Amino acid sequence: MFYDLGHLKLKVLSVNLCAVEKMIKLTELDKINYFNIVLMLISCVVAIIMPFELFLFAYAILGPLHYLTEISWLHDRQYYSKGKYDVWFFLVLGILISLPVIGPLLNIKSTANGNDINHYIYLAVVAGVLFALTKNVYLRIVGLLLAFLSFRIADNFFLFFSVFLPTLIHVFVFTAVFVLYGALKTKSKSGYISFAVMVVSPFILFLALPEQGDALFSDYSLKAYNSFEAMNFYSLKHFFNVEIAKDNLMENIYFSKSGILLMRFIAFAYTYHYLNWFSKTNIIKWHKVPKGRLVVIAILWITSISLYIYDYKVGFTCLFLLSFLHVLLELPLNVVSIRGIFHESTLLMKKAN
Repeated sequence: MFYDLGHLKLKVLSVNLCAVEKMIKLTELDKINYFNIVLMLISCVVAIIMPFELFLFAYAILGPLHYLTEISWLHDRQYYSKGKYDVWFFLVLGILISLPVIGPLLNIKSTANGNDINHYIYLAVVAGVLFALTKNVYLRIVGLLLAFLSFRIADNFFLFFSVFLPTLIHVFVFTAVFVLYGALKTKSKSGYISFAVMVVSPFILFLALPEQGDALFSDYSLKAYNSFEAMNFYSLKHFFNVEIAKDNLMENIYFSKSGILLMRFIAFAYTYHYLNWFSKTNIIKWHKVPKGRLVVIAILWITSISLYIYDYKVGFTCLFLLSFLHVLLELPLNVVSIRGIFHESTLLMKKAN
């Protein structure tokens, strides 16, 4: 009897220890998710106070480190592509897309126009889907040929492919996709809360202090942000229905209420996109690479920051290929994540039924 009682106590103790271990693991995941919520809120507050300054800081300091570490991480996972040499297709497209920007710096003349760039990005998107989903050479060839033959379709979505996909869709929509996929995969309540806060954040940015001061930038920011004005121009025109002429471009982007509110969102989206990556280092494990590679990454990062300090436009130009390439190389991962959301959602619905 005493033996049975002792055995029962040991069994109860073992069950309790297992429960504690599960709670500890869950708490570690929750801490990361709640920490990300704090990062979102901090990003929102700073974006409201100084949107242009925040964006320029995040883009120059956090951006290059994100590009380098993510490309390194993707490389070790074959870029989530089913073909060993698929990366070269994205690299060629990245160079073709970047030449109009970096060409003058290298004394190389590019004949590519806006439509050409749009076609290259469209090809990259189609390739991202094909490379992530199939290894069949024939299916890939047919898919890319159809993409070539459907360039006119891409022309009808010029803003989507050329303006918003490499910028706001990449930094906000795809980041939200990763957050949601992580929550669904881990069945984490804190993950769902994190996703909900991210979805609500743009409303906070547009509703909080809407009549805030109309000069939220320095003279340096006004000059440095020049390279990004197209994103604001097309966003204001198509989402805020603001008609912008060349003579009032600055007025609408930097001084108008709509321009300031939009800039808050842009600053938040980019800043949190980078912070989300680094806050999940222990999950993503991008730092688990050979020391030599980390040294190279550190040297390139410091060099990148130095270029931005020397001249922001020079830094933007020199790093344009790296910046755009990381967007292209991430496309198969975006496809895998979206497919994962559908898979996990289907499993949840089956369990619910």
